[in-house]
Amino acid sequence: MSYTAPTGALPPSGLRIRAASPDYAGGSAPPQPRCVRDTGLELSLIVELVAKAMYSIGKIHLPVLTGKLKLSINVLREALDAMQAGHLAEVAGRGDSDLDVHYQLTEGGRLRAAEFLARCRYVGPAPVTLQAYRDLAQRQSGRQAGAAQVGMAEMAAAFADDVLEAGVRDLLGAALQSRRPLLLHGPSGSGKTTLARKLGRLQTGLVAIPHAILVEGHIVQFHDPAVHIPAPPQHARHSEERRNPDARWIMCQRPLVQVGAELGYEMLDLRLDHASGVYRAPPHFMANNGILLIDDLGRQRLPTEELLNRFSAPLDSGCDQLTIEGGYKIAVPFDVTLVLATNLAPQVLLDESFLRRIGYKILVGPLSEASYATLFRRQCHQHALACDEDVLYYLITRLHYGSGRPLLASYPAELLGRLHDFAAFAGTTARLSAAAIEQAWRSMALDQAAPAPGAPPSPMTFSADSGTTLYERII
Repeated sequence: MSYTAPTGALPPSGLRIRAASPDYAGGSAPPQPRCVRDTGLELSLIVELVAKAMYSIGKIHLPVLTGKLKLSINVLREALDAMQAGHLAEVAGRGDSDLDVHYQLTEGGRLRAAEFLARCRYVGPAPVTLQAYRDLAQRQSGRQAGAAQVGMAEMAAAFADDVLEAGVRDLLGAALQSRRPLLLHGPSGSGKTTLARKLGRLQTGLVAIPHAILVEGHIVQFHDPAVHIPAPPQHARHSEERRNPDARWIMCQRPLVQVGAELGYEMLDLRLDHASGVYRAPPHFMANNGILLIDDLGRQRLPTEELLNRFSAPLDSGCDQLTIEGGYKIAVPFDVTLVLATNLAPQVLLDESFLRRIGYKILVGPLSEASYATLFRRQCHQHALACDEDVLYYLITRLHYGSGRPLLASYPAELLGRLHDFAAFAGTTARLSAAAIEQAWRSMALDQAAPAPGAPPSPMTFSADSGTTLYERII
């Protein structure tokens, strides 16, 4: 949204764009502004937002306007008083209380609101200033001294169902503690993305996220409900009891923003929606104070080297440069834990200099026989199927080893899901059997057919260290 002060009979505010400087702690929203000056915004911008809201709704109740713009009654009254003085708005009705007031635009006000909407169609919560966002992002950074950290007990509980080797779990925990870039590599289907998303859920503490940010007279829509998950209701109530918060901010869990092969050049900068006149924040900007996951690294719509070079300087400085209309550069925080996931060889994908910059490089490979069996049993329970140990033995020894397919974490859920699909199509109850699991296996279009049921087990079914059979080991 390109913003210029409206002309007309409004009294000059004498304000400049500034960040409010309340004494709030990181991890909580700032207190509610008591007047226009406390918002850090020009009075004329608030008038513009009020006029557009009233134009789209018509006669509007004061509490409804408060909820729409996320501004306090006192702030809105200042703006409405100015609009009445400028003959842009008038009182349409009063009730029994001071809050029970309806306002509407005058004819002149409707003409002015139409001019505002022709320039920018944004009608929503008032923005916060860029400086206010910078200040709060720094205060609630996970890198700040005293920030809560994830310990071994939390890691063990979070990954209890993932049959991770203890060494891999410890590496993930150390990587999360360090906040340094992390590379997860291994074959497709080994569970890299699932592990990365669990790291996102392990982030501690809550962060305040603005609905929108005012940047050099333009509005940047920042809050995304798909990315910024609201705080649990009990925490929100506790925060409201402790202070009356600025409703322009939403208390959320630390974000996890995931991008994949769809990532292109245009997604790495502010994007102007010409229809609305509002800028959209790029994914790495919305990931501030959280995790940015670049999945399927090497398959994006721009060369990997260019993508990683784009983030090299921000990783070092903690600051990124974004561009607005006219080529003007603005500095924004870059406070993300960068997680990369790929099924390509890291040495082929990344040059030596960038490999050195990555704090932790973790191979997520095939599971051990025992871990795979444990995962399969858990998936059977989740799919409401009785686990038949003979079928499990058949799956590992005949299907996996017979075809040379590794014991990847993705197989159990995929196979059992397909087993349900075939049963539903046939109009029967899903049941685990060798025939059913082989049908599901073949439907995955593997490059090698499964061995016939009578084929002998692979020599790999025997443990070299103990001499026991695989069947004896997995049960």
